[in-house]
Amino acid sequence: MPTADLRAPTLMRRMACWMYEGMLMFGVVFIAGYLFSTLTQTRHALDNRHGLQLFLFLVFGIYFAWFWSKGQTLAMKTWDIRIVDVQGRSITQARGLWRYVLSWLWFVPPLAVSWIQDIGGGEAVVLVCGWVAIWAILSRFHPLGQFWHDALAGTRLVHVERKK
Repeated sequence: MPTADLRAPTLMRRMACWMYEGMLMFGVVFIAGYLFSTLTQTRHALDNRHGLQLFLFLVFGIYFAWFWSKGQTLAMKTWDIRIVDVQGRSITQARGLWRYVLSWLWFVPPLAVSWIQDIGGGEAVVLVCGWVAIWAILSRFHPLGQFWHDALAGTRLVHVERKK
């Protein structure tokens, strides 16, 4: 098993992992969406869209809580990143679920602003991307360089050395 040295990975590596995780989630969305549409007999993309969104939110929560309780998602393995609690131990599924809920701080504030202000799709994307950049840069102000949702969840992302 690889050993963690409790150093925070660089912001560049964490964001690259984040982007790779997003690409991998396309597969999860495809399978979960197909399952949902089959089980609900949805024939049009806009039918049951709120139900689908809730279903995907739950599927993502299960996915991340399970993988994080094992220490790493596939993207985290690729980028030599592991998630631990503040003492450096593996996290529980409950803590992983709490981290998942808090990780929505990456998206909820700009989406809420765009909804309240009735901002169109293009401007909403710019707003979300700007907020993601700000949220990532704010980790520079954390004493250990962690993302703030990790600090709130009692978790840490650490660098893992692979065994050779």
